[in-house]
This record gives sequence, structure tokens and C-alpha cells, in this order.
Amino acid sequence: QVQVVESGGGSVQPGGSLRLSCAVSGILWDIDNTSWYRQSPGKEREMVAYISHLGTEIYADSVKGRFTISKDNAKTTVYLQMSNLKPEDTAVYLCNTDVTTPYGLGIPENYWGQGTQVTVSS
Repeated sequence: QVQVVESGGGSVQPGGSLRLSCAVSGILWDIDNTSWYRQSPGKEREMVAYISHLGTEIYADSVKGRFTISKDNAKTTVYLQMSNLKPEDTAVYLCNTDVTTPYGLGIPENYWGQGTQVTVSS
């Protein structure tokens, strides 16, 4: 089975940086479109960054200029580099990705990770 595992979260002070990783493992051919979402208590899930199979990037206005999404195809891992973090960035960050597998006959299948906690406070 395909597994999606996020890591790299932690507690930092405002202005600090973190690099999140989304590792995809299992029997697969390729990682297609991938997004990073975040969830905070009492708030709706928000998409903060997206990268297409061909590398096109899209960011939410709230993180544009501070966050950068990228991927390493050899390691089947997607990253989210977060800089100049603010208290409002505090949330559980989740990875959502489309993956092609032999069993899907080349049709992408969607997977979610469990999330990694990011806390920004003084």
C-alpha cells in the first residue's frame, strides 16, 4: 500500500523557519499533483501550497513570498520550506498527493498524510 508521512514540524519563534517533508512510499510509479494544507482548531482546512506534476507552483496569498514548495522525484518526497513564520501559521500541516501506481493503470490515486504540527509562538 502507498503511505504518505509528513515530518519536520516543531515549535519555533516568530520569524523562524521550518522545512516540512512529505515522504511517499510503496509500490508507485510517480508523484503527480501535490498540495500542502493546514488545519487549526475552529478553522476550516486551508490549502497553502500546490505543485503540479510538471512543477507549476501555486500559493495562498497568506503565505506567498514566505513558503516554497518543491519535490525530489528520486526520493518521492515533497517539501515545504517555511520562512518568516508568524503565529497565525500555527497549525497541523497535511500533505495531499496524487500517485500513479501499476494497479491503477496509470490513473492517479489520491492520498493524505496524518499531518505534522507547526507551532509559532514566543
